[in-house]
Amino acid sequence: MATLKILRRVLPIISITALTALSAVDVTEPDPSVMSFKLPDQIKWSTGGRGGPQTAILYGDPKKAGEIYIVLTKWPPHSMSRPHFHPNDRFITVIEGTWWVGWGTKYDPDSTYPMPKGSFVQHFGKKIHYDGAKDAECIIEIMGIGPDTATGAEVK
Repeated sequence: MATLKILRRVLPIISITALTALSAVDVTEPDPSVMSFKLPDQIKWSTGGRGGPQTAILYGDPKKAGEIYIVLTKWPPHSMSRPHFHPNDRFITVIEGTWWVGWGTKYDPDSTYPMPKGSFVQHFGKKIHYDGAKDAECIIEIMGIGPDTATGAEVK
């Protein structure tokens, strides 16, 4: 009982001391000579024309041949690419939502396969595929080596 009385008297003092110590911590931004960063509100998204996906370049220049790039792509609900291929492999991680992937020259969204949040996909260069979002928005991160071009390959 005596321990409980002491604890009740000391606990508020310990709490105040801890809060005071935490508020005295000097929090500064990371050293730019050590790292670069972008907080979510600093990421610049392109406008997705005609209901298409929006993109944000995180690193590199996707248009430059031989350069590594990292891009975020935000697919709005009910938007998909048509069959196409890229010249180089691309490495994709699903950040949010479900990304739907299909393959072949015939566009058939009903036959696409779901890649849920956390999935990893490698698109092989010069192999035909199509992809996008169905009922909900999807955000993916794409990493590759430029140029990031797409060549249409749909057969109707």
